[in-house]
This record gives sequence, C-alpha cells and structure tokens, in this order.
Amino acid sequence: MIEIDGSYCEGGGQILRTAVALAGVTGKETRIFNIRASRDPPGLKRQHLTGILAAVKICNALVEGAEIGSKEVVFRPDTINSGKYKIDIGTAGSVTLLLQTLIPITIFSDKKTVLNITGGTNVQWSPSIDYYSGVFLYFLKEMGIETKMEILRYGFYPKGGGKIRFEVLPWKEKKKIDLTERGEKKKIKTISVATHHLKSAEVAERQIRGFRRVLPCEKETKYVDSYSIGSSVTGTAHFENSRIGSSVLGERGKKAEIVGREAAEELKKEIESNAVLDKYMGDQIIPYLGLVGGKIKVSEITDHLKSNIGVTEKFLPAKFKIEGNIVETKI
Repeated sequence: MIEIDGSYCEGGGQILRTAVALAGVTGKETRIFNIRASRDPPGLKRQHLTGILAAVKICNALVEGAEIGSKEVVFRPDTINSGKYKIDIGTAGSVTLLLQTLIPITIFSDKKTVLNITGGTNVQWSPSIDYYSGVFLYFLKEMGIETKMEILRYGFYPKGGGKIRFEVLPWKEKKKIDLTERGEKKKIKTISVATHHLKSAEVAERQIRGFRRVLPCEKETKYVDSYSIGSSVTGTAHFENSRIGSSVLGERGKKAEIVGREAAEELKKEIESNAVLDKYMGDQIIPYLGLVGGKIKVSEITDHLKSNIGVTEKFLPAKFKIEGNIVETKI
C-alpha cells in the first residue's frame, strides 16, 4: 500500500488530489493521512470529498474515511470505467480543482468519458475556468490528450452553481514533454467576464481598460448568467511553443480597473521571467511529466510543485531533478 503524508511541503488539498489521481492510474491501494494538515480547519471539505467519490465511481474503487472533516482516507481502485458522470460539488467548490483529480484517471479509460460538473468555475485559490480552457487544456493537447469543454453556466462564490460539460478521450499518442523554449510572443488575449448584475456598471469593459494600462491585448468581454454576483479577468500570452496565463477575481469594493490591472501585472511578471510555464501550470503538469518524462522551465519552484513531485515519485518510477527553474525527469 502506498502511504502519503498530507502534511508534506504545502500540506494542502493538492497532495490529496494528485494521490487519488495517480492511485487510480496505477491501480495501487493508497492511504492518505494528515489530510490538509496545514489548513484551518484540516481534513476533507465538500469539494475534496466530491472528487474522491467521483474517482470511486470511475475507478470502481473501495474507500474508507470518505466524509467531511476526515483526516485519513484509504482508496482501493479497480478498473477504470469510461462513460457519462454527473458530479455536483454542492457548493462553490472549484470544478477545475476537481478536474485535477479526474482527468489523469479518465485518459486511461478505454473509451470517451463525459463529465457533467456543477460547482464554482471562477473562485478563489483555484484556476479560473477561462485559464483552464486557454492554458491548461492547450498543454494537454500538446501532450496528445484530446479534450472538449463547454461552459454552460459560470459559478461564483458563494452560491456556485456553475456548470460545465467536459469530454476526455483515451490517451493514445503519449508525447514526451519538452517545454524549455517558448519561442516568440505572438499575442496577448484577455477574457473579461462579469455577471449580468454588473452590466450597467460596465465592469467587463472597465476590467479590460485596467489591463490595457499595463499590457496591450486582444479582448473578449462577456456578461454571463450566474447565481452569485462576480467578475474575473484572465490574460493569456501566446508564444510559438507555449502559453502563459494569469487570472484575478473581482471583489466587492475593488474597482474593476484595479482587477484588470492586477491581472496584467501578474502576467507581465510571468512573461518577464522568460519561463515557458507559469507558476500555476508548473505544478499541474508534474503528474503528466512523471508519466511520459521530459523537461520544463517554470517561472517559480513553488511548494505546490514540490508537493506534486513528492507524491508522483511515490507512485511512478520517475525521478525528478530541479536545477534553477528547470525541472527534469527520466522514466
């Protein structure tokens, strides 16, 4: 049985998500303890529990300790089942963090998998759905993983209720990862989203104006239906061989122009690092790097990245090496 200490390094939900994902991929029985030890309160929250229970269905698994507040879970996966799954987080818990658990599992099924997920699409402490679409799914395609995502409704805090339809095809052509040269910059595209409640205040347009005070960009503004009031700005720099992104949420009392400016300043910092992967994509790609091998250049070696390396090495024969901002593994 694989033993995973959830207090390792960043000590958050990332360790749990990666452990369950790789347990499902490898079929190895896994015990995860000290779950979210560095968070207050520790233990499973609704979104983590929902991810585990969804993985149980997809992997035909047995599970112990799957309840709110639990600090220890034993996960015993079996055969990965393709098919259609309806998953409701029940809160504004992040659908993109849920996908971090489920995508690595579903790409090893024998047929297409369809996930209909309800929860938060643009919420704190997680990649926005627009970042996921423009950056994360781009890199999956570069690795030979075919997906299709449809945003049916946006979900902001506190009510959530966002809906996506996500299709995943089996991973047939596995490509070694080489992301050390990003090439010339082609363009910057910015998506400014706001709920219809904010249209009269021109929040989406003002967020773009704030972004453009720092960086020129192509723009897309959207006013969307949602159960809660909210807004977000996602900027993506397109390079010949890469994409780098940033995303900032609107907040009550914060001017829309400031939200846009902050997103641009974050993206500008990532661009000036000369990295091929931004700090968020850097940790998310680690399990895939462990599966196929290769080398990446990131803007920052974060604790989330180190945590994912530690978990990935527990399940796979891959050994990682970090030199400066270069992460390499051989399998």
